[in-house]
Amino acid sequence: MRLSDVLSKSPTLDFKQVEGFLGAKTLAAGKQQKIKVGKIALNYYCKNCEDVRTFCSGDEIYCIGVNEHLVSLDCVLSCHCGALVQVWFLVDCDSDINGRAPEIRILKRSEKLSTDVLLDKAQYGEFSELLEKAQNAHRERLGAGAIVYLRKIFEKITVQTADATGIVYKKYEGGNPKNFSNLLKEVDKQCSIIPREFSENGYRLFRELSDIVHGGYNEELALVKFESLHRLIIGILDNVKINNELMSAIGSLGWNDGGEQL
Repeated sequence: MRLSDVLSKSPTLDFKQVEGFLGAKTLAAGKQQKIKVGKIALNYYCKNCEDVRTFCSGDEIYCIGVNEHLVSLDCVLSCHCGALVQVWFLVDCDSDINGRAPEIRILKRSEKLSTDVLLDKAQYGEFSELLEKAQNAHRERLGAGAIVYLRKIFEKITVQTADATGIVYKKYEGGNPKNFSNLLKEVDKQCSIIPREFSENGYRLFRELSDIVHGGYNEELALVKFESLHRLIIGILDNVKINNELMSAIGSLGWNDGGEQL
């Protein structure tokens, strides 16, 4: 695996082994050199193209030494139309980063978007930004902060689904767990927003998120639980997305209006 393969994916705290990219000589703190690690490719929404596009780096990127375990990487990614994104990575190694096959992880990724570019919002719409904020907080080791965004997504998708399907409920504004519990039961009963794999534990998920937000766990445990909780929230978003697509397909065929099936 080349370094570009890791840089082209969402940052995680797991170490991945890559081909050596610095050579045998240590890059001193503040010193800079160009390195060839393959093309970095990340997806963004391009306003010029009016679609999600893959933005790619050039053949070389800039590497700045920090210490024997850390380097800073700077590059510019471009769309085929010319839109640009500046991206910076802080790369950590579990041993000497000058090794022939170092195991590295991305401690931080920061992007400066041009006016022609937005974060990839195609997959989850307005929730993509909240997911990105949750992941950024997790990478910054802010456990409770990351969970706040996941809880907000859960609340928001539940309320929006209720509004969209005409479910009448006592207004919930993030304060009354009982109100949310009743709302979630009604929404899931009518729309099945909770994946069947954990449909019996929908409110338990919300309660666990709330416990972390309100100090029921320490920061380290919140960080440990983040990946699993994040995956469950993604499962809800995927489930709602699939159901919406299925409902649209049914509507276009006229089946939900009693239309004749072919």
